[in-house]
Amino acid sequence: MNPLHYDAILLVSFGGPEKREDVIPFLENVLRGRNVPQERMLAVAEHYYHFDGVSPINQQNRDLITAIRARLPGHGISLPVYWGNRNWHPLLPDTMQEMAEDGVQRAIAFVTAAHSSYSGCRQYRQNIEEARTVVGSQAPLVDKIRVFYNHPDFIAANVQRLQEALQKLPEEQRHEYRIAFTAHSIPDSMSQTCHYERQLQESCRLVAEALQVPRGRWELVYQSRSGRPQDPWLEPDILEHLQQLKAQKAAAVVIVPIGFLSDHMEVMYDLDIEAQNLCLDLNLPMQRAGTVGTHPLFVEMVCKLIAERVRKDITPEAIGHYGPNWDRCEMDCCPAPARHESRVL
Repeated sequence: MNPLHYDAILLVSFGGPEKREDVIPFLENVLRGRNVPQERMLAVAEHYYHFDGVSPINQQNRDLITAIRARLPGHGISLPVYWGNRNWHPLLPDTMQEMAEDGVQRAIAFVTAAHSSYSGCRQYRQNIEEARTVVGSQAPLVDKIRVFYNHPDFIAANVQRLQEALQKLPEEQRHEYRIAFTAHSIPDSMSQTCHYERQLQESCRLVAEALQVPRGRWELVYQSRSGRPQDPWLEPDILEHLQQLKAQKAAAVVIVPIGFLSDHMEVMYDLDIEAQNLCLDLNLPMQRAGTVGTHPLFVEMVCKLIAERVRKDITPEAIGHYGPNWDRCEMDCCPAPARHESRVL
């Protein structure tokens, strides 16, 4: 059965540059309409230049789409998969035009964000509607899939990534290690109008409990904050937390970027370079867990979420305290933060 007659799937993501010449135009796209200092943009550009201007996020999305296409038939689904980004090619308006020309009338959107916030939910829905407006009356209708922070397969994939990191610790460190779950910091004004913190805490709790890690051994911390220094953002910052762990005589730390789905720029620079270098300076042994990426359980979860919307006989899956998130967001869900210039970069 196909009660809403979906005829396509749309993967929606942030986008990223794939060569040095792309970096500044990409960042200008990210910052369009925002009052962010030029020096902040140039500082972030240096992160990309460190990797010769190549963000891995686009290739990671290509790999994910390939894996989804291969697994969908196992769920009895045969639909084309399109891909559009917020900030870099393939841009959403171009993809929407392609879909319209292919005769797509209604699509399911999988957004690459597991937790609800303005940046991770509502802004993507706005991007989709703006792209539809650009295309005009022939643009397909697009329904966004629910967030999945407590889907059992998402949790299980993160558990396995954490186990892989723990196995890399020397035997003498496996009893006194600490876990630092990380997510992208957002302005307090944004967090106060959404469930971002609550959902992140639930994801962390579910992963930790699956491995029987007591509450005192793990913490949710944040990374990659931007915006004006005087504007409050979610804390503690990962670098400050690492210094605290050293002061507490932790034997080792495992960093789990649970707020990120793939090893893109914030993970590679902020954790693999900045956090790693600080740990070396502190003489604090560190392992970084992988993101879910194209883990088979994560791919399976994406296909299950698609099946929920396409078929009538699928029961939505969720574990923990809150149950499955709602399918259709209210008009006032995850509103924009009070200060326009404080959105996430």
